[in-house]
Amino acid sequence: MSSRLAHSVTSVSAGTSIFPAAQAFLPSAPESEYFSPNTLPTTTASVGTTQAKTIRLVPADAPLSLELGGCLGPIDVEYETYGDLSTKKDNVVLVTHALTGDAHAAGWDTNTQNTGRLWRSGNPGWWDTMIGPGKPIDTRKYFVLCPNILGSCYGTTGPSSIDPAAGIPYGLRFPMVTIGDWTKLHARLLDWLGIERLYAVVGGSVGGQQALEMALRFPDRVARTVILAASIRLSAQGLSFNAVGRSCILNDPHFLGGNYYGKELPSAGLAAARMLAHITYLSDEGMQQKFGRRLEAGILPPGDGFGIQFAVEGYLAHQGRRFVERFDANSYLYLTRAMDYYDASVWGGGDVTETCRRIQARVLIASFDSDWLCPPESCRDLALALVKSGKKVTYANLSSRHGHDSFLLEPETVSSIVDGFLSG
Repeated sequence: MSSRLAHSVTSVSAGTSIFPAAQAFLPSAPESEYFSPNTLPTTTASVGTTQAKTIRLVPADAPLSLELGGCLGPIDVEYETYGDLSTKKDNVVLVTHALTGDAHAAGWDTNTQNTGRLWRSGNPGWWDTMIGPGKPIDTRKYFVLCPNILGSCYGTTGPSSIDPAAGIPYGLRFPMVTIGDWTKLHARLLDWLGIERLYAVVGGSVGGQQALEMALRFPDRVARTVILAASIRLSAQGLSFNAVGRSCILNDPHFLGGNYYGKELPSAGLAAARMLAHITYLSDEGMQQKFGRRLEAGILPPGDGFGIQFAVEGYLAHQGRRFVERFDANSYLYLTRAMDYYDASVWGGGDVTETCRRIQARVLIASFDSDWLCPPESCRDLALALVKSGKKVTYANLSSRHGHDSFLLEPETVSSIVDGFLSG
């Protein structure tokens, strides 16, 4: 798929998580969020085998103050790194993952059996197309850091982690967290690694909002910011899809008020939530080309009017099943709500242009013409606000049939603009 630089704008001046448990998961290929090329770990194009690290960034006796009130501690953070840190520690690229992503952005996880993350077996990290030797985020030049976010179920403290006060998983006792809280933890990780300033922060979707928030919250610590398929806030339509997804989970009879650990999981609710969300990551054009109205079995099955009959139904059901194998329902509730809460304009009292005056970094913003979850006009509005505030910004609207997931599924298109921006 070729890129189209349309509408271009450039300025001239807790404890250890018990979820996922190995017994709760089955091997599964990555979902569409995770574009997995056939880059073997032995090739020069791969970062090779990787193993995540975990650090207790927040001790129990000095908890983290949270944006919505209250505090949390202890907090563990899982992260991965690729490449070598320069002597001056000035070559760091922070990669921030999307809603249900993780710290395993590139390479081949060597610890899947011990962690129970069996779906990673035989598949590289979720952005292996972008991170590695000779790739746009070139590990021969950059030290790449990717942390898992607070509230997730992939090594960083979340609802499935043990509450030290109760000796059982937090469940819904876990406090509400925000994208601001996530970035405060990112900054603490930088402090722990002795990194004062980022060469760049790069993210797509909710990862793009984290990249934006890093540039706003810590303007003197970010030199470049890459924001892909993300804008200052989620639309009313986006809020609505998240609300319906959470309702599916909350009304699953096995949800049990979030206290389902060690019992039957709320799989039907989580799968339905994922099926709904997955539709928002795609585009009508892409779904039409891939499925159209094709029947699953080629013919209408007799006597089964409400089973899976169309190919697109089978695809969505498959996505729901795979998601249940790898993600925690409580985490999904918390992370989608954090996504809902985010509104970058609060930094400018509701004025986006005033908000952008805080930013010191050079900014690259890319939208995709088939993305209806974060439509091009919302990205363009952010770019124009940056221009009005006198900042250096490049904006590109790229042509793709893959919808919101284009930043993951269009490596050739995304590579050219990210590589040029980071190298410039």
